[in-house]
Amino acid sequence: MTAPNIVAKWASWAPQLRSALRIVAAFMFILAGTVKLFAFPIGMPPNGSTAPLLSEFWFAGVLETFGGALLLLGLFTRPVAFLLSGEMAVGYFQFAFPVSFWPVVNNGIPLALYCFVWLYFSAAGAGPWSLDARREKRYHPPTP
Repeated sequence: MTAPNIVAKWASWAPQLRSALRIVAAFMFILAGTVKLFAFPIGMPPNGSTAPLLSEFWFAGVLETFGGALLLLGLFTRPVAFLLSGEMAVGYFQFAFPVSFWPVVNNGIPLALYCFVWLYFSAAGAGPWSLDARREKRYHPPTP
């Protein structure tokens, strides 16, 4: 196989890799929520507790756990990803940015990355390994 053929073959995997990125990112995102809601796999710093009911951190935990689960499944990906991108932007500018301009100093790297990853999925969609793709095939079969 020649180099251009290898590149073409690898590029043909882009839709599946988009789905893989969504699944892995959503799994890790869910964990950020379960820390806040259920103290799993650890509790929230500094004392390992959960977020107080109906607090801002509790709402963030709900969005991260259940929105992340929808993204993991690839269900309603575009609107959910857009909502979660906004949540991460608010989190960044509310908690990280006031500490420092630099994300490496203010511990805002995960917030900034998730903001743009979810923004990407809000535009690009879930990819072929998703319930959205199955729904699309079911309700809009290809024309002959």
